[in-house]
Amino acid sequence: MDYTDRLRRLAINDERLAETDVGDVAGVEGRLDSKSLALARIAALVSVGGAEPSFGAQVDAAISSGTTATQIVDVLLGVIPIVGLPLVVAAAPKVALALGHDLDIDDVLGEADTR
Repeated sequence: MDYTDRLRRLAINDERLAETDVGDVAGVEGRLDSKSLALARIAALVSVGGAEPSFGAQVDAAISSGTTATQIVDVLLGVIPIVGLPLVVAAAPKVALALGHDLDIDDVLGEADTR
């Protein structure tokens, strides 16, 4: 099935889509490289206010596919005009934890005050 057929099925909420493409993660990964898919999923998590474990799983997938921490942070910066700064600010500590950094917000705020 080509992308126009999948798009049509999405547009009408065709139940056959769930039987084929939605459950076919391997098929999506075959059409979209694992790095791009992981970064798109991180961006989606930011937009819906995803939970910390979800960020952990997707950041792990991104790193495993060759994504750098810098690229992950760039995704956060890149979605600000789309989702807004508050959602990105809320996601930043979750992403930091997923990258192995426990941000102490009081320390971060203290650093900002000294600049």
